[in-house]
Amino acid sequence: MRYRTLGGTGIEVSARCLGTMMFGAVGNPDHDDCVRIVHTALEQGINFVDTADMYGQGESEEIVGKALRGRRDDVVLATKVHFPMGESPNHRGNSRRWILKAVEGSLRRLNTDWIDLYQLHRPDPSTDIEETLSVLTDLVRAGKIRAFGCSTFPAEEIVEAHQVSERRSLGRLRTEQPPYSILARGIEASTLPVCQRYGMGVLVWSPLAFGFLSGKYRRNQPIDLSTGRAALRPAQFDPTIAENAAKLDAVEQLVDLAASIGCTLPQLAIAFTVAHPAVTSAIIGPRTMPQLEDLLKGAALTLDDATLDRIDEIVPPGTNRYNPNAAFPLRALTDTARRRRPLAERAAA
Repeated sequence: MRYRTLGGTGIEVSARCLGTMMFGAVGNPDHDDCVRIVHTALEQGINFVDTADMYGQGESEEIVGKALRGRRDDVVLATKVHFPMGESPNHRGNSRRWILKAVEGSLRRLNTDWIDLYQLHRPDPSTDIEETLSVLTDLVRAGKIRAFGCSTFPAEEIVEAHQVSERRSLGRLRTEQPPYSILARGIEASTLPVCQRYGMGVLVWSPLAFGFLSGKYRRNQPIDLSTGRAALRPAQFDPTIAENAAKLDAVEQLVDLAASIGCTLPQLAIAFTVAHPAVTSAIIGPRTMPQLEDLLKGAALTLDDATLDRIDEIVPPGTNRYNPNAAFPLRALTDTARRRRPLAERAAA
């Protein structure tokens, strides 16, 4: 297992990060099996574990807490805050009020005194970024978190956060966690260069493109839209939709490429993400032990220039074969009030 420094924190993390979104009722409801998956990952050299309070409404954090009992000092533990944790409108977001409460809940569920990396799961347009950075800085000073970062932030909001940190002498975002895969390379255009400019660590999610790079979904083969990920988001898997057909066409070419260098498609996909100089670690999110074992077999795989050039031909740099944020669209694009002046103002203009 390779290790890299997480941004400017001085913390060394494995180039594979164990993601635990599939732990609990949403994926693997067997807590003991999930604990075994964590232990196997640690035994294979992974020292980086990522979760979030909203995964199973805290269930994933509870499982991780069980798994790390007696092993906490050897693990770099990351979790997130932002998404709703209950019905109250104030039990969500990036406000000081909520973050102070949410971090205590995560610490309790994780059965730990500190969190190594506390991440803002998404931007919060209703909260001033200075407010958010201020409370995160206070949590570092209190010893409850060691560093903080963000997830799926647009490049311009990362820049704004760093400017505010410098202007107000606040702690700064040390990491970004964006979606990145061979089929979703959009972040290469601005997000990754911005992270490099600010010396941020990058841990990427969905390196298997929501399962399209797992090898399970192939062109001219029936896709069961009633089970698994396809049941949750059938529009992302329906082969009659042009965007999905383009993904399947790319998959066929990538399957051939993987076979030509003697690896599986998932191994090729993950090795691609960590080949980018801005990427620190790729999050793998196995639901079962066999999935973990297959992904770990490719941990030593390094792609040569010829292979990377061929991938560039299949999916050009900086382009997306699909929108990786479709499940979490920006409010600026979905909330009409953020795009249209009130009718009275338009009429008076």
